Amino acid sequence: MTKPQEQQNSGIFARILDQPYLLLILAPLFWGGNVVAAKLVVGEIDPFLLLACRCVLATAFILPFAWNRLIADWAVVRQTWPVLMLYGAIGYALFNVFLYVGLQTTTAVNSAIEQASLPMLILGANFIVFRVRAKLIQIIGVILAIFGVILTATHGDPGRLLTMDVNVGDGFVILACLAYTGYTLALRFRPQVHIMSFMAVSFAGAAITGVVMLALFGGGLGQVTTLASASPTVWAVIAYVAIFPSMFSQVAYARGVELVGPNRAAPSHNLIPVFGTLGSVIILGESLQPYHFLAAGIIVSGIVLAEWAARRA
Repeated sequence: MTKPQEQQNSGIFARILDQPYLLLILAPLFWGGNVVAAKLVVGEIDPFLLLACRCVLATAFILPFAWNRLIADWAVVRQTWPVLMLYGAIGYALFNVFLYVGLQTTTAVNSAIEQASLPMLILGANFIVFRVRAKLIQIIGVILAIFGVILTATHGDPGRLLTMDVNVGDGFVILACLAYTGYTLALRFRPQVHIMSFMAVSFAGAAITGVVMLALFGGGLGQVTTLASASPTVWAVIAYVAIFPSMFSQVAYARGVELVGPNRAAPSHNLIPVFGTLGSVIILGESLQPYHFLAAGIIVSGIVLAEWAARRA
């Protein structure tokens, strides 16, 4: 009875990994939840401690699932482990630490909307770095998306850029988006190992990076750097971010990119602000301001223009 059931479960998991658009919905769902969860414990846990806990626990969680694949891929992993770890350092550790630090001083709604710029940032970076052809309409779409982010970061008053009166938290969230843009572009060069091997070694790189950053910068924001008296909410958030936005989202997104390519996978990030904003309003009780709707409309317009141009190409 046990063996057929195990084979059935394995078959279901394998079928899910072959459904790119389901994967590219689940990934932003959990990422949107990451924003809400991190904002929920601002003031209760140092963002560097949250990152370190997330990365270490995520690595421990994924290793048993990836062990057989690691053994099978060991010849390649042994030669490329520094590169694999670098993916984790940039795509997971750097992205999330910028996000968690940014959330100390900006809203989860702002963060979610700013992350909506990722498809356009990826498209623009592909054009600049890899000379991927882009039509004028696509370039206009990128510019619109960037303006939408500026509108969000300046809380509806772009003129604040002239006096550099921009929320520092929004600046860190934008840095997080740039880090993940670099990670996404680099996925085209990732070593040819199974997705579980890739995640296990890159998570290990993120864990090492997270611990080092905690040692260097932990407590610098005056936040709690110990788990001794952590509340149940803090523990629940740590568990959530270690499992869902880490293992499940990263596996889903990396596999989705592998199946359909980075440009076709990039629009899935459009769902991050949807899920993130809904969670922010429902769970955190944050309010939506007029500039949020205007910025979201501008960003969506840019994405629609770029997608329309790409389909006519």
